[in-house]
Amino acid sequence: MAEETEGSAEPTDSCKVDTGVTETADGNISYSAGEVQWAGYNGNLPDTYSTYNSVINDRMFSGFMYFGTDGTICQDEEFGSFEAVSEDPLQVQYTISDDAVWSDGTPITYADYLLDWATQAVTTDGTISEDASETPLFNSVSGLTLGDYVPEGPQADSADAKTFQYDYERVYADWQLMVTSAFPAHVVADQAGVSLEELVTAIEELDMSVLEPAAEFWNTGWLSSTPGELPDPSIVPVSGQYTLKEDGWVAGQSLTLTANEEFWGTPPATKELTYRFAAADTHVQALQNGDLDVIEPQATVDTIPQLEQIGSSVTTLTGQTLIWEHLDYNFANGVFADNLAAREAFAYCVPRQKIVDDLIAPIDEGAVVMNAREVFPYQTEKYDEVTAESYDGRYDEVDLEMATEKFAEAGLEEGTEIRIGYSAPNPRRADEVAAIKSSCDQVGFNIVDAGNADFFAAGGALETGDWEIALFAWAGSGQIASGQNIYATDRPQNFGGYSNETVDEAWNTLASSVDESVHLEQTKIIEKELWDTLYGIPLFAHPGVVAHTSSLENVRFTAAQDGIVWNAEQWARAS
Repeated sequence: MAEETEGSAEPTDSCKVDTGVTETADGNISYSAGEVQWAGYNGNLPDTYSTYNSVINDRMFSGFMYFGTDGTICQDEEFGSFEAVSEDPLQVQYTISDDAVWSDGTPITYADYLLDWATQAVTTDGTISEDASETPLFNSVSGLTLGDYVPEGPQADSADAKTFQYDYERVYADWQLMVTSAFPAHVVADQAGVSLEELVTAIEELDMSVLEPAAEFWNTGWLSSTPGELPDPSIVPVSGQYTLKEDGWVAGQSLTLTANEEFWGTPPATKELTYRFAAADTHVQALQNGDLDVIEPQATVDTIPQLEQIGSSVTTLTGQTLIWEHLDYNFANGVFADNLAAREAFAYCVPRQKIVDDLIAPIDEGAVVMNAREVFPYQTEKYDEVTAESYDGRYDEVDLEMATEKFAEAGLEEGTEIRIGYSAPNPRRADEVAAIKSSCDQVGFNIVDAGNADFFAAGGALETGDWEIALFAWAGSGQIASGQNIYATDRPQNFGGYSNETVDEAWNTLASSVDESVHLEQTKIIEKELWDTLYGIPLFAHPGVVAHTSSLENVRFTAAQDGIVWNAEQWARAS
């Protein structure tokens, strides 16, 4: 999957391997995911759930599982273990390590996971979700899915138990991903003005006098509203190898993590990780200058040649990724809402093949226009079967005549403004928008580059719907039903407000089965409906490029959504 131009061979195990670290070495390693600031300790809110936040937060939390380099689900045995003790009905038992503690010394227990369940189960009416359609009390990016599938919640002998069990009301396709890391229940209890035991009782009895203030804190108390100001250390204990460094956030520049001295398992290899807030187009130069040690640059036609020119001081890794680029329509308001002909006019003029030929093929000669969302072109047999039954190829090449016809059918006026929003600066996406403008302006649209540095920020354009077209990428993984959160009605990541009964029903069927044949058939239905109604337009799967200072060890390429920092706690300077 990954190719390396310099350095040692890639381990064959897709999960983390033992690197022999027994104590943390002094030093600092720097990385950048982009210019977007850290949004806060709680990365499970719709407006904080992003790559920019997770690259930092994932180093501060341990959990039952993580994704390996090829999307394999790996158990974190230092944290604990889980197994299905029954498949029909589905019952899953979880055991937390006896040694697992928060960085303030508080044991990690069932109480933390009871709260985790509540954040994805309790409605504003003080009930447990029946079908995940109610209004959630906690603003979790996962909505009410967990309560829908496990209405009774996790079962344990006591609040401080290290073992608990989930009894599913019906099967969920991604059950292995439902319970991972958790937030500290003792902190939430304290902020709600109750003891930990009282919070546990309140969840069990659905006592809203306690749950409402608890939810208020969970929803807002961990947000970072003022860049550069870290939260009080007492409210942000961690369960992972790293914690926030005191005074380690320099607004607009960087945030530094330092080793968690209370971590019970394998210590991090290097004491500090610094995340620099730097625009994507500066990363290669920053690596050459020594301002960054590891980069995951957007793979443009110039990237590889630029890295090669630096020489042997830099190691370059390339490979396939599960990240894919797409254009989404705004169904909530504007030109494309309730106007299929307008969406078709735009789809016919988007130069997808030209974008791939000019911007992607020079990096990945096997790159193709992507015609699905839930399967990838390199998954050849499955991809071919799905696309053959869901899409007829009508938007593969630009058809200005048909686009003009649809433009007129839609009742649009010459010069109709279409703002394409994305997180800027981003050279490749700016080039994509320029290519779309060159083509679609001929039809009568006026394409506007609406790239904005705050596009993904809380209250930013993506969240508020201040766009006609959103241009960004989804990061895939080994998940089966994650797309339900994107395409189903009123789901937290359905930013465009799309709603379709056929799609909703297909997702419910898919998510409620562990049968691969059911997954495949429902995927075909979903993909066809998304094409027929034009939810959006997939463009291409991202080629992956990573480069790092050659003196670093254990930097491992991954196709999964965590990106190159997936094992950052193992990065070390060569001795």
